[in-house]
Amino acid sequence: MKTHGQMSEKYITGIILSLVGGFLDAYTYISRGGVFANAQTGNIVLMGIKCAKGEWLGASYYLMPVFAFVLGVILAEIIRRKHKLNTALHWRQIVIAMEIVVLILVSLLPQGNFNALANIAISFVCSLQVESFRKVNGHVLATTMCTGNLRSATEQLYRYIHDKNKETLYSSLQYYGIILFFMAGAVFGSILTNIYQVKAVLFACIGLSLVLLLMFLKDGKQPKLSCIK
Repeated sequence: MKTHGQMSEKYITGIILSLVGGFLDAYTYISRGGVFANAQTGNIVLMGIKCAKGEWLGASYYLMPVFAFVLGVILAEIIRRKHKLNTALHWRQIVIAMEIVVLILVSLLPQGNFNALANIAISFVCSLQVESFRKVNGHVLATTMCTGNLRSATEQLYRYIHDKNKETLYSSLQYYGIILFFMAGAVFGSILTNIYQVKAVLFACIGLSLVLLLMFLKDGKQPKLSCIK
């Protein structure tokens, strides 16, 4: 089966995961101390600033989510290698289930002194997701950040303007669509977090649960679940 036929790489899966990604960024910013836990560029920059000032304890604060992100990537690869031949349960389903469990635990952490721990946990969740779900319809993209998607969308748009190839236009629109759904997730995240505060993260679990269920669907007429690798 071709790569773009895998359920884990369908556009609907990318849409839901992008909604979750935007939701989590809004959630951490509003209820967990005004930070974005999805991407680590900001944390690395802030860590460098603290190091320049000799504030080593402050630097370690930003090191922890970066370390959690690295750990998540490694764990996702371990799960993939160990379970890639599992026909009863797809390895990405194991990753999604792990994300759900971690986010449920985050919902139990009160605001204030536990914000750092919550942000570390969400950084871990986002690294699992960005490492495990890297393609939609055969195109490389991220569902927890937008910079790379914006670059690819604009590059494909330029190629369409130059070459008039409708496939590149279609590709560009898909990238821009994922960005819009990420923003929609941030909108919902903002609204729901202002209402439910730390418990709002459970709504992200609903989206992830839907992805988990979608991956039980068979693509085409393939007789086994392994067809959605």
